[in-house]
Amino acid sequence: MTNQPPQLFTAIDSLLAAVDDGTVLPTPAERVRLREAAGLTQAAVAQALGVRVPSITAWEAGRAEPRGERLEAYRRLLEGLAHRYPAPATPPGGEDVARQPAPRSPASQGATSAPTPSPAPEPSSGPPAVPGAPTTPATQSAPEPERPATRPATSAHRPVKKRAAPPLDTDPSFPHGPLTVLDGDGCAYGIDGIVLDCPATTVPELVEWTLAESGLGAAKLHRNGKDADPLVVLTAAAAVKLGLPERLEGHEQRRSLRLPADHPVVKQVAKAKWKLTQRGFGPWARIYRPAQSGQRRCVQLAVLSWDALDERSWPGVAQMKPADIARVLGIYAMRVITPRGSTAVSGLELMTALRPPTRAVQDKETGNWVSGYNPGSLGTEPMDPAPPEATAEHPVVVNSGWTGGFLDEEAYQWVRDVDLLTGEEASLPWAVGLDLNTAFLAAAARLTVGLSAPDHFHAPTFNAKIPGSWLVDLSRIEMDPRLPSPFTPSGIRPQGPAWYQTHTVAYAQELGYNVQPLEAYLRRETGAYLDPWHDRLKTAYVDTLADLGVSKDLTDQEFLAAMERHKDADPALAAVLAAIKATVKGGVGKLRERPQGRHYKQGERWPALERPTWRPDIRAAVISKARVNMHRKLNNMAKMTGLYPLAVLSDCVVYPSPGRSPLDFLPYNASGKPQFGGFRLGPTPGLAKLEGVQEMAWAVDLMEQGYNPARHIKGGDAVLDEGE
Repeated sequence: MTNQPPQLFTAIDSLLAAVDDGTVLPTPAERVRLREAAGLTQAAVAQALGVRVPSITAWEAGRAEPRGERLEAYRRLLEGLAHRYPAPATPPGGEDVARQPAPRSPASQGATSAPTPSPAPEPSSGPPAVPGAPTTPATQSAPEPERPATRPATSAHRPVKKRAAPPLDTDPSFPHGPLTVLDGDGCAYGIDGIVLDCPATTVPELVEWTLAESGLGAAKLHRNGKDADPLVVLTAAAAVKLGLPERLEGHEQRRSLRLPADHPVVKQVAKAKWKLTQRGFGPWARIYRPAQSGQRRCVQLAVLSWDALDERSWPGVAQMKPADIARVLGIYAMRVITPRGSTAVSGLELMTALRPPTRAVQDKETGNWVSGYNPGSLGTEPMDPAPPEATAEHPVVVNSGWTGGFLDEEAYQWVRDVDLLTGEEASLPWAVGLDLNTAFLAAAARLTVGLSAPDHFHAPTFNAKIPGSWLVDLSRIEMDPRLPSPFTPSGIRPQGPAWYQTHTVAYAQELGYNVQPLEAYLRRETGAYLDPWHDRLKTAYVDTLADLGVSKDLTDQEFLAAMERHKDADPALAAVLAAIKATVKGGVGKLRERPQGRHYKQGERWPALERPTWRPDIRAAVISKARVNMHRKLNNMAKMTGLYPLAVLSDCVVYPSPGRSPLDFLPYNASGKPQFGGFRLGPTPGLAKLEGVQEMAWAVDLMEQGYNPARHIKGGDAVLDEGE
């Protein structure tokens, strides 16, 4: 007989003890029958037991069970009702009929009744419906769920209200979804139009309510992972009601915002025996107690008026109504992850949630279940990089006196020399910008990275299958000057030996050059660590675009037209899409987070170095592959069409064009199909969309001044952002 983890024995013993003591409750259906037979509402039972209506709903659905004194009180109530209203006799030949709960009257159903099915909607030319979307026109904000004109004398009288819309998929253990948005009136807005009544007036009370009564949380994304902590988003009014300042002022950087240790709310938290993480009480505050019996006790708070939702990542969300904010964050939580900070933080947390560092393993000697390494993950301990993979201020570099150079694997920032423009190119009327969808995400697909520490090698034979850093001289390789060099982010030809990531060296080999590395730092254990991260974010991106009317079955003409209007179709979903894209870039950037603050001294360790996910080599691998992918398309375009780019900025490229549309210069075969190898239009990662159009004279003028047309082709001041 195999041994089981100790927490399983504890749970079984508790269950057997409940049977022995006679404290096992009736079945959920019988609980409903007894209450309804007595004509009691859920609100009346909740008020008598001193709990919230959602707790009674969960107990009657079998999703949760009362504990302690409430268990005894609830059992006493049910026993009393069973004595007064015994179960009906089993009808002849109909044992199954007797097991069905009695029909529920409309008066007693309250919030637990299912919405009445609505007739099928008329066909529409607009974007398809998304789970949790309002039934109002897409351009309108989600309607505020109705509330009573006056607050009841006791909060237990307020039922949960739900919009008659398709619900988002929630785990039965967390019936009210992953998060809620709290307003100043004590109304907590959740996904699918749910509104809970939150009686908390202090932060400790809010934490207690969230963990005990709210039904909030989300199931783990991997069987070896952990359930997501519930998120409570505080509006400005809610923050003030809980004793928090409406705004935090006087700090040198936004990321350092936090309450001082002597603030009354911080003292309240400590007095109630709750803890704050080392980041303190800032825009994203995590409040917890140590886990008991394997159960986490942690709540994540986000304060909107403290800029918890950055406008660049969540455009317009902070100004939305609470119900709409809950919808945006709820869709993101269901498709990506429950937000745990900025989109960059959430991107990094998603990697760990999908590749947990540990799993339960059985000790061969004792037979006990212990925590062990989960294959394919980054483990639990931080790992120092090789010197060329680090940054100049890293202790590995400072303490060793390293002077051998560093990896320079960054995104493109290149402009063609204006003197290389031909008269034919300069006479074309338009400059058209193409943008690759989530280029870093496309590069993460099936990307092999190192999982172990780097080993140093001298004069190794190059192997494209081994991730690492190679010192090699690629300066002798001649490239067409109308294209950027694939080996440097500036696009300028290398001047001598330099350090490159495996994909960059492999591309030199692909172009037909013999590479002979002088040194290398390589990793023996490898794996496609980012695969589940890529797959989840790709699905989220494609599904959200489809909900906005941009699906994979569109023709190129239809795709361009749909992309022109997709942001106006539903501002809430457009914000979700922006957040997904920011999660990709931010997550990659966080792999090499630099030290923050003017008091940092070179050579000191900074907090990010203590994370197993501080992996600049993985970041370099993603960016190297993305840049190589871009150059491969540029090179193929030149071969197929004779066209050369004017400029490249990260994942955006600008071409001279005879017309205002990409259809005027992209390569198609005789049957009208896009030619493989060049830029192709479409909604999936790695395919292209229109970034912007300007007059050719405008682009040439910028090039002559040394500016990059790709940065401004959209008509504004787009800035390269790698999430750092």
